[in-house]
Order: sequence, then structure tokens, then C-alpha cells
Amino acid sequence: MDLRHRPRRRFAQHFLTQPRIAERIVALAQLREKETVVEIGPGRGALSSMLADVSAELWLVEIDRDLSAALRERFAHNPRVHVIEGDALEIDLVELLRPHAPAVVVANLPYNIATPLLMQLIASPDVFVRLVLMMQREVAERLSASPGTKAYGALSVMFQLLACVRCEFTVGPAAFTPRPKVQSAVVLIEPRQPPAVTADEVREVRRVVRAAFSHRRKQLGNALAALGGEVPAVLARTGIDPRRRPETLTVAEFVAVTRAFHA
Repeated sequence: MDLRHRPRRRFAQHFLTQPRIAERIVALAQLREKETVVEIGPGRGALSSMLADVSAELWLVEIDRDLSAALRERFAHNPRVHVIEGDALEIDLVELLRPHAPAVVVANLPYNIATPLLMQLIASPDVFVRLVLMMQREVAERLSASPGTKAYGALSVMFQLLACVRCEFTVGPAAFTPRPKVQSAVVLIEPRQPPAVTADEVREVRRVVRAAFSHRRKQLGNALAALGGEVPAVLARTGIDPRRRPETLTVAEFVAVTRAFHA
């Protein structure tokens, strides 16, 4: 790999340069013999060679054409490694990997695509069974936040509705080139199998959660008034005090409120 490649700002490229951190990330993936791995944004390949050694098949998704070309050259001798040049947000990774499932995602995610990409991946637990991802620490903390904490919000609820997430360790800016201005964190994510809610319920929960957190400092009963209906009666059916703040509700309680609206 050409280490002289200049990082492109428009792709938010920050290349991992510490092999020991790469080793920890790969170890967290707990790869088994017949599992397929997809790495999003492999960059200079700090993780790629290690992943190629322990996966049945490895799919590398890289948006940078120069890095894609370098990766193809590097793995030309390995028929189990496939390089795809393109934007991970525009590629249908679910359909691409479904014939090769179960698949594991291991990646140092560009900060600018982490959240929308994650929501796509965890929505298909039949395809992606495990994700080990490095991302901005602030995002990782929001994904894994507990009710009642400052970081807990709509993203926390919607993500934990579909997956279990655990922050494993943090990584400082010195581990990358160029150095990012923020701390990073490595998280282990396991989509819920089977999902606790249906696809229709996910959409309805999202409506309730958005309404609740759009007025975060209001009491729950007042925050949900925009949804219409008899909110006091709805909350009474769940046993949830309408005077509570939205950020104190658990994921299960948000599901209960959503179902009560349709009872």
C-alpha cells in the first residue's frame, strides 16, 4: 500500500497507524471459520491484511479510487478478497452480502457516515450478525447511553431498539494520520435476533421518540400532545407517569407507549 497517499478531506479520511489497535479490533470481531467480513473504508489497509487471514471471504468497500486500485493490487493473489469502489451509503450492502451471510462488519468508519450507515446495517440482523466499529467517541456514547444520562436521546432509543451495543475502548488522536480533532471509540454491536419489534412498529416508535425528544425538557404528557389522541389515557394504560421527562424512559417503555397508542 502506498503510504504516501494524501488523505482527502472530502472523504473525512483519518488512517489508523497503530498495529496493536488494529489487532484489538480484529480480535473483538471473534471471527469464525466460515464468516464473511465486510470492511467499510479500509483506507491504507491497516485492518485488511489481518482480516484477510481470518475470514472466509473479505469484501472491501472503498470510495477513494486511488486507494481502491492499491487494494486491488495488494490482494490480486487472493481470490477470497473482493474490492468494491464506491460510497457505502449508496451501495446496497444488504443485497450484496445476503448470499454470503452471516456477515461481520469490521471498520474504522468515517465520522461523516457513521450514523446513517449504522441504522442501515442493524436493520438486517439476518445478514449482519456482528459489527466491530471505530467511530467518533461522542457518537459511540450516544448509541450506548443509558436513560437519565446527558447523552441519552432519540438516537440511543432507536439504536438500542434494534441492537445491543457496548463501548470496548477509546482511541486517541495520536493513533491516526492526520490526527482527528476528537477522540474515537471502538464499539461491539450485535443486532437483536430476532428483532424485538416489527418493521411497522419501528416506524411508529420513531414517531413517538421524535415527538418526545423534540421537547426534551417538557414533561412526557405535554411532549406527546403533538401526536394527538388521548395522551393521558394512553400513558395510563402503560402505567407511566405523564410528568416524567422523555430522557428517563427506557427503550421498553417507549415501545409500550407506542403500542398503547394503537391499543
